[in-house]
Amino acid sequence: MFKQILASVGVGGATVDTQVADHHLQPGQSFQATIVIKGGDVSQQISGLDLALMTKVKVNNDNGGYVKNYPLARWRITESFEIKAGEVREIPFTGQLHPETPFTRLPVRNNQSKVWLQTGVDIDMAWDPSDIDTLEITPTKVAQYLLTAMDSLGYVLNKADVELGVLTTKGFRSTSGCYQELEFRPRNIGFNTVREVEISLVCDVTQTHVLIELERAFRADDYRYFTLANDAPFAQVLESVRANLR
Repeated sequence: MFKQILASVGVGGATVDTQVADHHLQPGQSFQATIVIKGGDVSQQISGLDLALMTKVKVNNDNGGYVKNYPLARWRITESFEIKAGEVREIPFTGQLHPETPFTRLPVRNNQSKVWLQTGVDIDMAWDPSDIDTLEITPTKVAQYLLTAMDSLGYVLNKADVELGVLTTKGFRSTSGCYQELEFRPRNIGFNTVREVEISLVCDVTQTHVLIELERAFRADDYRYFTLANDAPFAQVLESVRANLR
């Protein structure tokens, strides 16, 4: 009885560990994982096992905003089952990242973009242990071309973060409930009227939609958007970016 009481508050209870085959992924890519559940000192009833793709989002409000964890995708791995004392159970799983998963591997010091897989077991009348596996999300080819184009045009990536909300234009609409902002500043201000450029990408299977916000001196902010095929050559990406920065 004493062991059951301890397990109910997380001492000597069941644990879960998700082992991801490859932590380096791209938006929309499939991944393989093995969820390992280890029984504790006593048998326990597991109400269910869930896996979530998570990121941190900034929520803007009248007080300046705050940051919270936000699920990009959820998967129900198992329904109710019993894990016996000392038992080890392995569950293979294949999932797919949301196509709008934020990039985390970026050439920027102020990188506030984070993505991870979080596993949770719902144990009846028990402490809810969880397991977190950080993922490194690399830019797609067209996104990397865009970063290179901005650099060649004299802009430095200054900050990257993720904000809660939906991007909507006449040409596209985001679906994840959040969006990543890549903040660029001119390498040399000089007589350049553009003070800051914020770029958000909305990726899907075949295309990448681009929204640009231009902050100019002495003028209201200007918004531009365009769409690139995911196999667009660098020359096309460069010209599209150049045309929309004028």
